[in-house]
Amino acid sequence: MGFIVVTGPKHSGKTTVGRELARRLSSPFFDLDRLIEERSGKSPRILYKTGPDIFRREEEAALAALLEDTSCPLGVIAAGGGIADNPAAMALLRAAAKPGTAKLIIVYLDVSAGTAWQRISGAGELPPFLQAESPELSQEKHRLLHQRRAKIYREAAAFTVSAEGKNPLEISGELCGLIEKIS
Repeated sequence: MGFIVVTGPKHSGKTTVGRELARRLSSPFFDLDRLIEERSGKSPRILYKTGPDIFRREEEAALAALLEDTSCPLGVIAAGGGIADNPAAMALLRAAAKPGTAKLIIVYLDVSAGTAWQRISGAGELPPFLQAESPELSQEKHRLLHQRRAKIYREAAAFTVSAEGKNPLEISGELCGLIEKIS
């Protein structure tokens, strides 16, 4: 196996859980958003504001470069919350996760739309794709986006783990148990 990819909505805990999981597995940790920034010299938010297609191309390129690295026997990747909206990147993940390839396992951290919204709206300025004329419209926009993406994440994931009301240690422990079962 090459990678465990932690997916889920914005503010579901992908990075924190991914770091803890990597620590527990004594494996390297990769934050896809950080890799995008290192490669492009721009933050994902700036790239997205420049153009969603530009950001998606950078996201796909960073993921492809990471997946091509054969020097890592096992690594943990925290994907960006919107990777579900990047068909090319999702195709890379699905291809690498096919049975028999042993290249990666996709994990989905599931939180409710309400929990995700509380975390997102409490973190400061809303990302461009959630901004609307009123807070109510932004929240509704988020709810619909959350539902659509959750379906994509569930379909791609080998494991779905509820991140609702759990801390990163609990979630990473649960993931370690699931991974041990298939190893």
